[in-house]
Amino acid sequence: MSFKGSTYKRCTCTLPGTRKQLGSQCPKLKRANGMWSSNHGTWSFQAELPKAHDGARRTRRRHGFASQTDAQEQLGKIAELVALGEGRGDTARATIGDLIDSRLRTGEPFPAPDVVARQLDAGNASLGVMPTVGEWLTSWITTRKKIREATRIAYRFHIANWLIPHLGHYRLDILTVDHISRMFDAMAERNDMITAANNSDDPEVRKTVDGLRVMGAATMQRYRGTLRAALNAAIRAQKITFNPASYVELPSGRRPKALLWTPDRVERWQRTGQKPSRVMVWTPEQIGRFLDQAEGHPYYALFHLIAYRGLRRGEACGLPWWNVELASRSITISTAIVQLGWKTEFGEPKSEASGRVIALDEATTEVLQRQKNHQNELRAAAGTEWVEHDLVCTERDGSPLHPAKLTDAFHTIADAAELPPVRLHDLRHGAATLMLAAGADLKVVQELLGHSTIAVTADTYAHVLPELARETAEAAASIVPRNGRRNRPTAA
Repeated sequence: MSFKGSTYKRCTCTLPGTRKQLGSQCPKLKRANGMWSSNHGTWSFQAELPKAHDGARRTRRRHGFASQTDAQEQLGKIAELVALGEGRGDTARATIGDLIDSRLRTGEPFPAPDVVARQLDAGNASLGVMPTVGEWLTSWITTRKKIREATRIAYRFHIANWLIPHLGHYRLDILTVDHISRMFDAMAERNDMITAANNSDDPEVRKTVDGLRVMGAATMQRYRGTLRAALNAAIRAQKITFNPASYVELPSGRRPKALLWTPDRVERWQRTGQKPSRVMVWTPEQIGRFLDQAEGHPYYALFHLIAYRGLRRGEACGLPWWNVELASRSITISTAIVQLGWKTEFGEPKSEASGRVIALDEATTEVLQRQKNHQNELRAAAGTEWVEHDLVCTERDGSPLHPAKLTDAFHTIADAAELPPVRLHDLRHGAATLMLAAGADLKVVQELLGHSTIAVTADTYAHVLPELARETAEAAASIVPRNGRRNRPTAA
């Protein structure tokens, strides 16, 4: 790529009656013979720097030079540095662009070309440039390899919507706890604005926040997690020695406690329409009602697996037959269908702990055997139209089932069974509910669900366990035959 740069003259005169600067269009800049005026305006240059690491163009302008020679001299130094990138690849060219951009921003002199050349030949990837927070975040998310695509999308969203707009202009090594705290203060102020508008009696005011949602503590924690991960990478790259994101105080953002749909809670929900918690869990009897209603549905095998064996939605939709051992009654979780917006792709399970081997009970094994027989019938009926993916549950032509369709079917079936509302992900809690009711300890439940630590399991089910214990005790007491007389203390 050949270097593109030019010099031009401009001034700060304004159009009469307005405050718009004339710039290079001012008639005073040139004499009648077409030569530049020596006593009006200053010289500037425009330079096209090498593209950034993410492919973005970088056109830079600088003004205020006393002569064209001064502006051209600065432009020549830039051209010499840009020329060093020829034959060294896109990364080297982008890094040289970073160096030039940094020096233009700080006003520091450019290093000698031979010094930069030696650094490049020695494999110095940064050339001593201290990037801004925005430049570092952009480079980090572009070059980071070991990351799930869904996580990358979430990181990009955080970076584009809050991190760069509020923190991107700071140099990476001067970012402080206070800078980051002010960003979260801005989030809180936005929440207050949305809440006040939603509570307003004026419909026009309420309309101004249509589609806007209050940002909860857990969401703020996720934003901090993205920034903290990026700054930890900067520490490993020896750019900085301190991670200010780790010291910002935020509400805990702990996950809501899972609560059981007890009769009292169901009655209150029916009366008020309010759920006691965002995470609600069906009782074993309610799980049974759902599965009875779902019997015969094309997706029944997946609902059964989620309710009994705790698979995540993507794990269920992406379960291949080669990971199902009907003879030894086990399945292996090693793949998942990941939803990225509406698009889907095959990926790995959520975390390292999510990859696991799950034992199957006899009833679940029979459900999978019936599903296999049913799929063989579908394959024969589709003939040459069948698309082979070897998945446990598919569309009628063998193509993968979109996870959103499983969610829609779940809510339709739950409504038909007149059950209190839970999310499809909460059906996965059914497996934990059944195991806890049967007396399993939390470690066994953790391994079944693929939680990364037992703390996650304990935190989720801390409220469910004692309620299940009481229900189990009442159920056991109710089957003991009595003659109707209550025990009374005998007289002394």
